[in-house]
Amino acid sequence: MPLLVDVVAADHLVWSGEAAMVVARTVDGEVGILPGHTPVLSLLAPGDLRVEPLDGDPVVATLTGGFLSVDHDRVTVVSSTAEVAPEPADL
Repeated sequence: MPLLVDVVAADHLVWSGEAAMVVARTVDGEVGILPGHTPVLSLLAPGDLRVEPLDGDPVVATLTGGFLSVDHDRVTVVSSTAEVAPEPADL
């Protein structure tokens, strides 16, 4: 079963979808979330959040902090501001 992920900024949805893995920087260090992870609520440090979607390239969002919640394979990331990094142009 995949993770159901929502990344939310204060005023809009940044990214939502199914993922195989989420990696985030918390105030206590980096954490990786896989399906079946135990429930957790963590404060996020400013930095990058990486989502490995089931389909497509990894999604990297730069966050200013916030929190991460994991419960029953549902991951919710909330930050005051969050921006998805642009995909590199094909050369």
